[in-house]
Amino acid sequence: MRTEPEAVTGELGEGRDGRGILRTETLLVLALSLGASGVSALISFIGSLTKPGGLKDQAATLNGSYAPGRPWLDLAWQLFGIATALVPVLLVAHLLTREGAPGLRVLGFDRTRPWWDLGRGALVAACIGSAGLAFYLAARATGFNLTVVPEALPDVWWKFPVLILSAVQNSVVEEVIVLAYLLRRLGRLGWSPMAALLASSVLRGSYHLYQGIGGFIGNMVMGVVFVLAYRRWGRVGPLVVAHALLDIVAFGGYALLAGKVGWLPTP
Repeated sequence: MRTEPEAVTGELGEGRDGRGILRTETLLVLALSLGASGVSALISFIGSLTKPGGLKDQAATLNGSYAPGRPWLDLAWQLFGIATALVPVLLVAHLLTREGAPGLRVLGFDRTRPWWDLGRGALVAACIGSAGLAFYLAARATGFNLTVVPEALPDVWWKFPVLILSAVQNSVVEEVIVLAYLLRRLGRLGWSPMAALLASSVLRGSYHLYQGIGGFIGNMVMGVVFVLAYRRWGRVGPLVVAHALLDIVAFGGYALLAGKVGWLPTP
């Protein structure tokens, strides 16, 4: 049983100067990606708290239109947003390659074990999905969460393909950076396994804070589960699959069921 993916020893990270470079690199990657999203989510949450009315009377839209009434322009903006969001992942791959590691493969993000990744990812998604939905409904009912609107796209031909691409983009960015890359870097910086687990999980919760306290707590718990699974399997691939499946079901399910079933909250 592996407790952490195998580290590749190189010149970077050895000694005080090396650790300083690693620390700066990690902060820059987070500042360009989900660390910045965490700060943005905190500001958004403060705005929601100070706005008249309860949290559940406000909405947090995840996938909205960039150009209402102009579907082709909207599609261009959607694809541009998805593509640019993946740039920090490419940066991580570049940085890992420069230190002598085989890019994202050292994190277990490759095509060497597709069915293994898919099977375990589907199992994780099935276990987390129903519990996550129940927790969200409870958090909203008690006033700790905004009404989450997974999608508010126009009814055009590209709606579901864009939602699927958005789900995959979310899963790749979050699991590669906040899970695999961050744990690898914190390990090389001398953080204890528990401290690294807490850092990764709290960061995951922080950039979901715009959804409310429920979004923060629920995603932090999910982060703990994902860290433990990653350390056990030594591959981030199954967790990317799990996250993608969770988002695809959430986005597509909301698009199909919103306004048609009484148990699904809508604005």
